[in-house]
Amino acid sequence: MELGSLLAEALPYIREFTGKEIVVKYGGNAMGASHAEEVACLSRFAQDVALVRSVGILPVVVHGGGPQIGELMARLGKEAEFHEGLRVTDAETLEIARMVLVGKINRDIVSAINVHGPLAVGLSGEDAQLITASQRATELGFVGNVADVDTSILRRLLDQGLIPVVATIGADEKGQSYNINADTVAGAIAEALRAEKLVFLTDIEGIREDPDVAMSLVHEIGADRLDELIESGAVSGGMVPKATAASQAVRSGVSRAHVLDGRVPHALLIELFTDGGVGTMVSLGESS
Repeated sequence: MELGSLLAEALPYIREFTGKEIVVKYGGNAMGASHAEEVACLSRFAQDVALVRSVGILPVVVHGGGPQIGELMARLGKEAEFHEGLRVTDAETLEIARMVLVGKINRDIVSAINVHGPLAVGLSGEDAQLITASQRATELGFVGNVADVDTSILRRLLDQGLIPVVATIGADEKGQSYNINADTVAGAIAEALRAEKLVFLTDIEGIREDPDVAMSLVHEIGADRLDELIESGAVSGGMVPKATAASQAVRSGVSRAHVLDGRVPHALLIELFTDGGVGTMVSLGESS
């Protein structure tokens, strides 16, 4: 597509979304399989987020880091234990998660965005009581659910023209920290902000009717149909929290949710600013 045509296509979307919040979850799997891929993906993502902000849209970045937590645990000689697909998090594992999420990935994303200007500010859910957590299950240890989101700090930063970058460690009312699924946090923040969009960047092109058949990718889907796919097992594994958060978000006032392959160059811009888009869009309406 010629540049002029591309800009003409983007203009109505820019006008529509200017001044509105979008929550973008940048997943650990979207960061690439190798260090070189990770650097390249992060650089493109940072460029996209900076551009989105430069046209007046208000992004909030939420990031995970499950693969990176697992890598550091292995390097430290600590064997991961899972219960019903979730990592059991004892006190030592929690500290590793905080090191990776707050001390490494959060700083990397902030630094990458700030190459394009003094834009990004790193936070964790513990800051300014952004995320109040509760224990998910005793057998999981320090794995949390989102009990409450206080968007005050996010709104102050957005009002100053800044981009909040949120690591998904929250704390309960007694100050105990918990590691929380990043998809769940992204959905909760989008709901609390009444964001225009919730976007998940991952390592698959979107939601499929059949997880083993790439051609079964669904480009648009209603929340009710998405729930059916979750219940039937067609949506499984790591896609479940994304799909669940997307469905819940659009029922709670978020206009649209999207699941995209973050490894596709500039997937965020293509989805936001072109008629065709990429990946899967979730809305309250029927799938089409």
